[in-house]
Formats: sequence, structure tokens, C-alpha cells
Amino acid sequence: MSRSIPLGIDFGTSNSTVGWSRPGHPALLPLEEGKVTLPSVVFFHAEDAHVSYGRAGLADYLAGHEGRLMRSLKSLLGTAMIDDHTEVAGRALPFRQLLAQFIGELKCRAESAAGQGCTQAVLGRPVFFVDDDARADRQAEATLAEIAHSVGLKDIAFQYEPIAAAFDYESRITGEELVLVVDIGGGTSDFALVRLGPGRAGKADRRSDILASGGVHIGGTDFDKYLSLATVMPWMGLGSRQLNGLEVPSAQYFNLATWHTINMAYTRKAWTHITDMARAAAEKDKLQRLQRLVSERAGHWLAMQAEAAKIALSDASSTVLDLGRVSPGEQLSITRDDLNAAIDHLVNSIGTTVMALLNDAGVAAAQVDTVFFTGGSSGVPLLRERIASLLGNPRAVEGDRFGSIGAGLALDAARQFGE
Repeated sequence: MSRSIPLGIDFGTSNSTVGWSRPGHPALLPLEEGKVTLPSVVFFHAEDAHVSYGRAGLADYLAGHEGRLMRSLKSLLGTAMIDDHTEVAGRALPFRQLLAQFIGELKCRAESAAGQGCTQAVLGRPVFFVDDDARADRQAEATLAEIAHSVGLKDIAFQYEPIAAAFDYESRITGEELVLVVDIGGGTSDFALVRLGPGRAGKADRRSDILASGGVHIGGTDFDKYLSLATVMPWMGLGSRQLNGLEVPSAQYFNLATWHTINMAYTRKAWTHITDMARAAAEKDKLQRLQRLVSERAGHWLAMQAEAAKIALSDASSTVLDLGRVSPGEQLSITRDDLNAAIDHLVNSIGTTVMALLNDAGVAAAQVDTVFFTGGSSGVPLLRERIASLLGNPRAVEGDRFGSIGAGLALDAARQFGE
């Protein structure tokens, strides 16, 4: 590796990409088995201390290997948990070190694919790591910068993820457009209202073209969470009653429905709590399912079932979850109406954020030429319908749901650092 190249790094809640902008080549670099996405997953094997990443990590977990699965790592940024640790193979692993391990792997794979080293990068970031807390938001960015420096990235810049997606879209248009970028990622929903066009693309300073940006800490993992709480968790006792008539405590269900807190349900304290819940439950069969799920450490498996159902319901009116790992032969039918009811409050918050963005920019909804959708959860029908109704059905353009941000960050890296 003879020289350093500027990279665009999209460290995502669910998936990550790395881009290198050069004429005549695809921007995104292959990171795993020829694929340009690397799921943001780390699996620590218990038996031999081996660590696997991405699809390989998920496959090892699903194959039943003993170990610890960690997913939704980005969600730790901006929370008190980032300064905490988790237990892996009997030792304490700081969460900062966990993020450094994954980002270091991401950098290493990108360098291998490019055949060049990298010390310069533009990193994507949500418009807000943390809602309504500017200090915590600045600290989250500073933490990510410290982690990036620790893995060998010397020169770092940040770019809002929806702005990066706008740059990717701009590389393919032939005329001027006022574009609303709607980026629904795993952990956040981010928006940018940007004037784009071939004549603007070469400008070093694009600040005057960015009319407004905004976001809310709601993303695809929140859709998964509330679909699970509305459908799967009641099957294991959420909302049921105890023998004394009180409702079964809900804390462990929320832990199991939230990607980055699933492992909290596996502690000795949590198991004692669940055992007490089962002893006091009026519907003991439901709590026995919860006990089996936790004893087998199948929480991530169940979260994957909820995620798969959400994805299936983007195209179909109903789907079936196979719950055989917890209760042999059992299935659960879930409809799009179930999904819509579960996430309606989240979609309302997203819609409110979009309208506030337009209001801040002094732009009427009818003035928006194009809505550019990107992010893994941007295909949820209720979300699309709500955005269309708020804006009066402007032209909708489908971006690369998992690649637009990384490609745009690569363009920005070439502009900022030169290539």
C-alpha cells in the first residue's frame, strides 16, 4: 500500500459502507464476500476467543455457536452506555473499545479492497446523535472522532448523512432541483433540503445550497422494536396479568425488543426477575416462552424475526413469523395493519420533523421538486404515504438504500482532501 487515499465512511446502525471516489470505478468498496455493505455486527466466540464480523458474525450466531452477539453499535454514541462496558468471555470489554474494534475492521477491509492505505476520511453522522441536547450531541461526535483517530485515521471531517446522500443524487442529475433528502436509517431519520445541479456540484463550499437540515432519533430499529412490542412480546406475556391482578412488569420485554439492550436480559439479575415474573404469572405458558427465549439467549434471533417481518410487510399485506426456536411448531401471523398501528406514532414524529424543516427554510411544500429516499427503512409504506401526503405528491426518487450515503461521503472526501 504505497499511498493514502481519502475515504468516505458510513458507519451505520445496521449496515456500514466505505467509498473511494475515482473516475470510471464504482464508489463503494467490497467489504464482505464481494458485497459493499458490512452489517454492523460483532460476534465474540466463547470457545476460542475468535471474533467474526458482519454476515459471518450473524451466521455464526444463528448456527448456534456459543458466544456474544453485538449489533446496533452506533446507538451507543450519545448515551451514558458508551463509557460503560459489557462482559465478553469473562472479561470486561469497554464499549469504546468495541466500537474501535469494528471501525478498525471496516478500515482494514476497505484498505485491502482498495490496495491503498488510508489516513484521511469523511465520516457520516446523523444530523442529531441526540435529540434536543446540543452538548450530548457534540460529545457523541467527539467520541466518534477519538475512536476514528485510535484506529489510524489522522485527518477526519464529518458530513451530515443526508447531505452526503444529496451529493450522490446530484452526480446523476442534469438540471437544477430543490430536493428533500429523506434518510431513514437504522437509528435515526435525517433530512436535508438542498439545491442541487450540475453547475453546483464542483463548488468547494456548498453551504449556500443547503437550505435546512434536521433529524429525529427514530429509525428502522425503532420500527422493529415497536412491531415486536405490539405482536411478539404479548405472545411471551407482555400486557398479561399476574395472579394478584397487576400487569406483568415490562422492563425485560423492552430490553429484548431493543437491539442494543438485548444482552441486558441475560444477566443474573434479569434472570432472577424473569423467574419471579413466571412464578407470579396468571398465564404461565406465556412466561415459560420468555424463559426459554432468555435461557437459550435467542433474543437477537427474535429481533431478527421482527426485522424480517417489517421488511416483508413493505411488499406484502401479511407475513408469518416462525417461532419454532422458542416453541416448536408455533407461528404468528402479522399484517401490515399491525405494523402501521405499531409505528404510527413514530411516523407522526417523522412527519412533524419534516414540516418543521420546511418551515425553518421558509419553503412551501409545493416548492419541493423531488424527494430522494435513502436508508434501509425508507421503503416502509406508511412512511412513504405520510411524506407524500404532507408534500403534495412531489416526484419520488429511490436511492441506493444502503449505498447512497457512502458514495456521497466518498465524493465529499475527494473534494475535501483531494484525489
